[in-house]
Amino acid sequence: MSRYQKTPEAIEALTEEQYRVTQENGTEYPGTGEYLDNDAPGIYVDVVSGEPLFASSTKFDAGCGWPSFTRPIEPTHVNELRDTSHGMVRTEVRSAHGDSHLGHVFPDGPADQGGLRYCINSASLRFIHRDDMAEQGYGDYLDHVEDR
Repeated sequence: MSRYQKTPEAIEALTEEQYRVTQENGTEYPGTGEYLDNDAPGIYVDVVSGEPLFASSTKFDAGCGWPSFTRPIEPTHVNELRDTSHGMVRTEVRSAHGDSHLGHVFPDGPADQGGLRYCINSASLRFIHRDDMAEQGYGDYLDHVEDR
């Protein structure tokens, strides 16, 4: 069994907004997310399961109102599903172990970095600063984090 998992205790600890986004497939209002303007070095993990999702080295300002990343830190931790809600066809992004709704992926990211834009709700993430990664059990991912 994975060390990253969804537990009743983790769900109970979520704020109302985190619950709405991760468990009810909600979307935070553009420009309001806690991590939109975060440029500190570190990784972003699922707020429910703690599984590593994105590294600060792949974060970029897409001007869309949500934190954006060019690729996941661990592709196996991110599931992509067809989403036909709201009269659109999009690709939903969910965490593999926590089954949290994270956001969507679009093909309009930086071409020189693969061309994808993972548009992610801050409410589905917890940021771990580079200085705290080893202590919190994420030392294996330090090579994914840039020096700033």
